[in-house]
Amino acid sequence: MSDFLDTNIWASLLLSILVIVTSLLLRKWFTGHLFALVLSYTQSKKIHAASTVLVAFEKPMRWVFVVIGMQLAFQFLPFQTVSAAWESSLVRSCFIALLTWGLFNLCNVTTLLFPKLMTKLDINVDKIIIPFLTKMLKTLVFLFGFSIIAQEWGFNINGFIAGLGLGGLAFALAAKETVSNLFGGIVLITEKPFTIGDWIKTPSVEGTIEDITFRSTKVRTFAQALVTVPNSTLANEPIINWSKMGKRQVSFYLKLDILTKTEKLHMTISDIKALLQHHQDVHPETILVSFESMSDTSADILIYFFTKATDYLGYLQTKEDINFQIISILEKRNVLFSVPKSAVYLESAEQEHNKEPMKRLMSHG
Repeated sequence: MSDFLDTNIWASLLLSILVIVTSLLLRKWFTGHLFALVLSYTQSKKIHAASTVLVAFEKPMRWVFVVIGMQLAFQFLPFQTVSAAWESSLVRSCFIALLTWGLFNLCNVTTLLFPKLMTKLDINVDKIIIPFLTKMLKTLVFLFGFSIIAQEWGFNINGFIAGLGLGGLAFALAAKETVSNLFGGIVLITEKPFTIGDWIKTPSVEGTIEDITFRSTKVRTFAQALVTVPNSTLANEPIINWSKMGKRQVSFYLKLDILTKTEKLHMTISDIKALLQHHQDVHPETILVSFESMSDTSADILIYFFTKATDYLGYLQTKEDINFQIISILEKRNVLFSVPKSAVYLESAEQEHNKEPMKRLMSHG
């Protein structure tokens, strides 16, 4: 009871609480004033590396004050709550965790600056490498921090790694698909059959690439569904990358009336060829307009060219504009489309059929 009423005990306890409260106030002051001031200075001076590190370590540095306050509070406690060794391991583990947290955040910011650095060095880096690199760095940072903390608490990491070596065969058999997908992802990264934002088509999926991870690739279909395809599947499939087209093919037959005069056919072909040669959205390299064949009802004009637009919307808009202009040329030259012979024949047969009852009635009369 006397210990409970001892003023020294209460003074020590109050001092410990005061240390914790002070650390929290310092944390708030650091965030609102000192950190903001230093960050503003580095950004105004365009010291990008320093500002990048500061942004990544902002939240971990806030908690440094709390960890220091906790360590000091332990010293002023009037009674021993934990052993000195346990306290030391706890504090060091907290600092290692905060460092890992900062490096983890730095992986995100670094991969944003990485393309800029490569651009300055005149090195072409595919966009698909960036998210893959981010995930790889984060995994390495996490494993690094986890192993150090584990060693801090007396766990034998060497024995754990040796155990993995002994059980490597069982692990490989159990994780066969995962390892296959991992190597499939590496193949996709190195060979670069597509990148983020590309429109691809494979036997299993068609759509736009959104993301690639260690295990799978995410594809957004035209129905707006998100399809997750294992990397091993994509790596072993033929991939058509429509986004890599330099131009896009258009080919069709214009079937004109077989009774069209030869002179009009010549002028129509010449007008269509001139239209394609002067159209701003038609690739000038290959343009074919030719009277290729004819039948008993039509003169078949082959029209073959490429659009400059490779995206589907631009491709359709170019085709639509050219189709309207071709119709205008036909109207100008007074050239008609071919009419199927079967339609004329059926109409004549129907008329003959309707005349039969009248012929029989007249014969009876």
